[in-house]
Amino acid sequence: MKPSRSPIRSTSAVARTSPCTNGTPRPERPALFSINQRNKQMKVGFIGLGAMGAPMARYVHAKGLLTAVGNRTQAKADALAAELNVRAARSGANFADCDVVVLCVSLDADVLENVAALADVLKPGAIVIDHSTVAVDTARRCAAQLAQHNIGFLDAPVSGGVEGARNGKLSVMVGGDADVLEVARPVIESYAARISHMGATGAGQATKAVNQVLVAGINEAVCEGLALGEKLGLDPEKLLPTLLAGAANNWFLDKRGATMLRDEFNPGFKCAHMLKDLRIVAAIARDTGVRMSTVEQALADYAELIERGQGESDTSALITLKRGG
Repeated sequence: MKPSRSPIRSTSAVARTSPCTNGTPRPERPALFSINQRNKQMKVGFIGLGAMGAPMARYVHAKGLLTAVGNRTQAKADALAAELNVRAARSGANFADCDVVVLCVSLDADVLENVAALADVLKPGAIVIDHSTVAVDTARRCAAQLAQHNIGFLDAPVSGGVEGARNGKLSVMVGGDADVLEVARPVIESYAARISHMGATGAGQATKAVNQVLVAGINEAVCEGLALGEKLGLDPEKLLPTLLAGAANNWFLDKRGATMLRDEFNPGFKCAHMLKDLRIVAAIARDTGVRMSTVEQALADYAELIERGQGESDTSALITLKRGG
């Protein structure tokens, strides 16, 4: 969803003042609302209702916190709002009363646009949680823009796939102020198996970059290995449980092994999104000087998959390249 940037004027947006020792009033940073005092009254908005966001929003609703939902495609927001009996947002103004707004969108530009709109309407002391996977610099830009309005920000990308979102068992890697995280924790806990505070703003996205290096490498190895198993004529009903019982066991093999061998590539995690993430990783790698041969191969492979029209397919479609001619 792309909320309107039309500003909302209200008394809550007026900076309070406190005296300085020289007698000149200065802006007073509004205190973040107390978990103990406000938890039952916390109002949460959720923007981005795709394969990950929709189930996450349902968990927030199950905890009694969800107030409004928004999405780029309005029909999705309208449908979920009707299902959960919450507000379907049509602009940034529809989130003005929210204490916390959660983002789960696709691209850096989407995050920046939504943050710019929310900065105009959220009250001081509110918090924006971004679960998207974006560049570290994007997270820092968002935090700086919101800080000008005394609004907290957490970069909090997730791992665990669609299954983790549906089961409320995501791993959440968080960058930002520890006090802000403690206020927002009841929201994140509703869909997380683990919440890790990794450090200052940007540390969450940096951790996700490391995560995606490992994911890309595992995907490459699993798809090459299973393609080899096919060529050797091994029975997949025996091969998969044998691999999963030993040192080769991993999430991708467990969740995608059988489906990729049946040529079923419903996402999941889309090839187009993996390519976007790997480009972020590659930029970080260039800055650090770390050799990333696996990432380079994965970049080439997912770019080829997209050229073949498989951008919307699950990343396990990689096996179609590994099979060769």
